[in-house]
Amino acid sequence: MVKSISKRPLEARTAAVQAAKEKHAGRSVPLSRIQKLIGQRMVQSKMTKPCFYIGLDADVTELMSLRRKLSRKLCFKITTNSLYIFALARAAREYPLMLSRLNGDDIKIAGNINVAFAVNAPEGIIVPVIKDADSKELVEIASLEKSLTNKARCNKLTLEQMQDQTIALSNLGPYGIDSFFGIVPPTTTTILATGNVLSRPVPSNGSIQVRKMICLTLATDSRVVGSVYAARFLNLLKENLQKPIHDYGL
Repeated sequence: MVKSISKRPLEARTAAVQAAKEKHAGRSVPLSRIQKLIGQRMVQSKMTKPCFYIGLDADVTELMSLRRKLSRKLCFKITTNSLYIFALARAAREYPLMLSRLNGDDIKIAGNINVAFAVNAPEGIIVPVIKDADSKELVEIASLEKSLTNKARCNKLTLEQMQDQTIALSNLGPYGIDSFFGIVPPTTTTILATGNVLSRPVPSNGSIQVRKMICLTLATDSRVVGSVYAARFLNLLKENLQKPIHDYGL
């Protein structure tokens, strides 16, 4: 005996989808002040900065282990952002052109390593800045990153806390993105984009090991930085992320 299949559940779902479409069809959503500002700056950057893009993978197995140990030691969560900011600042110290800007017929190199990092806030993407990041220990960076992130999401950042960036970081790993290329902010020459930390099989000494890997991509203004120079910088950053635990202050 063949049972008949009711079409009612399918019809109900179809009706619900159609109702949702009709609810939002033709609707206008006003841009917030932050969204307008971000849009203007991103268009300015894309129109004026002829960037090139490079990327590589880094093994962060030991770094993720460090993150857990340090979180337990300090009794608060250490984010991957804090680790990336720490490593990025120290790599930039060795490659100062990554911190420079075109100034007429000259290249002006910044005197400070101020790392801006993107935060997803209710009003849009907010970019607080950790200043003189290369002179700070990981614990201090972690504390600042946590404080600035909370302030960004509560719309409590001061203008001073969002100014004077010289290099930028955007991390979409927490949102499940494996890799992407960022847009260089108008006031900088370089942005590092990081994706999700993935467990992948990696050949090692004739065997296969499962390691935690991350994709690092770099967008850089080609008027200021050459591709080989940027490649060397990115490889140094990779080395910094793969250094022994004691280099991160634990």
